[in-house]
Amino acid sequence: MTDLTAKDSDAPRRPTRVQRRYAANRRFKYLGLGAVLLALGFLALLLASITWSGYQAFTQTHVTLTVTIEPEQVNADDPFRGNYRAIIRQAVQAVFPEVTNRRQLRNLVKIVSSGAQYIVRDKVVANPNLIGTTFSISVPASDPVDQFRKGNISRDIPEARRRISDQEIAWYDRWVELGAIQSPFNWALIFASDSRYPELAGLWGAINGSFYALLVCILISFPVGIATAVYLEEFAPKNRWTNLIEVNINNLAAVPSIVFGLLGLAVFLGWFGMPRSVPLVGGLTLALMTLPTIVIVARVAITAVPPSIREAAFGIGASRHQVVMHHVLPLSLPGILTGTIIAMAQALGETAPLLLIGMNAFIAGDTGGVMDPSTALPTQIFIWADSPERGFVARTSAAIMVLLAFLVTMNGIAIYLRQKFERKW
Repeated sequence: MTDLTAKDSDAPRRPTRVQRRYAANRRFKYLGLGAVLLALGFLALLLASITWSGYQAFTQTHVTLTVTIEPEQVNADDPFRGNYRAIIRQAVQAVFPEVTNRRQLRNLVKIVSSGAQYIVRDKVVANPNLIGTTFSISVPASDPVDQFRKGNISRDIPEARRRISDQEIAWYDRWVELGAIQSPFNWALIFASDSRYPELAGLWGAINGSFYALLVCILISFPVGIATAVYLEEFAPKNRWTNLIEVNINNLAAVPSIVFGLLGLAVFLGWFGMPRSVPLVGGLTLALMTLPTIVIVARVAITAVPPSIREAAFGIGASRHQVVMHHVLPLSLPGILTGTIIAMAQALGETAPLLLIGMNAFIAGDTGGVMDPSTALPTQIFIWADSPERGFVARTSAAIMVLLAFLVTMNGIAIYLRQKFERKW
């Protein structure tokens, strides 16, 4: 017989136990909320640090020069050949006619970027009618002048500890008074290729290299990954061999990326003799790295399709091939695309495999295709971070911001595709 008296004796303590459970739930909730806020705080700190270091790279100090292209200085039949360095020197000296000392004149010309002569040359090559005329052109200032204008070099620092002398500061102030100094948006950061001069360096070559490498990667890993997932889920017999394959695929997804770089170095460069620094090898290496992830994601998406879909298709006489191609794959495609885009975003940010296969070469021009030497965004960041010039510090952070923008865009596309095509069962 049940002892009702013993049960009733616990009644006064029940509110206390309920309050303790509620208090424990609140503590757990606050701990979770605190962890989320802490993670967001670290993320905000990281983004703020990168932005603070890199925002200056999005503007560039320019000097407006009035240049005269004398016919005796430039060959009209071949405008690419010409004494453009002398043209820049004459344009600078025209602003400061009192500077006649050879050493001072050399220091005066250093206020303008060493690449200014190539900018004038390209303009004349594009329009040979400029030969024999006088026109104004805006060219980048040298990196010390750019850093001085942005406040990274102070006037109060002793001259011996500055990269810009007092005389050069006086010339700079004179140019400012004349209105020849501007700080426009630095489009060259995106649309120019790499350069030894920080004021001329850009990411266009790295962006092209990343595009071609990812193109090769997705053309290989996407169809192979989906075919593998479909076979393992829909056609493969369940035995120890398929179990061994599944275990190895799961293990490969956790292998460090540098191991895939060593594999690409040994197989594609060592055995097959492919050229170094080309997007084809980079894409093949990234395909090896992303293939296990795509297989796993595709298998999960295929498994999520309800068995009733397959049974209904079989019930009306469809073959297994028709069930997979007409029902299972279309319904699982949103999840497959989402996982594939996330895998491509991961591949875009990988550095170690590309360094091992040599995609960190100095490429001053554009990448023409998958077989041309190239670099990539992560390796370009690595190269700039290792450069001693002060101007590359801001450009390194700016390149990280550009890379993060691509990653956020790709993840945003994945979220959009999931929300647009996701089916609720």
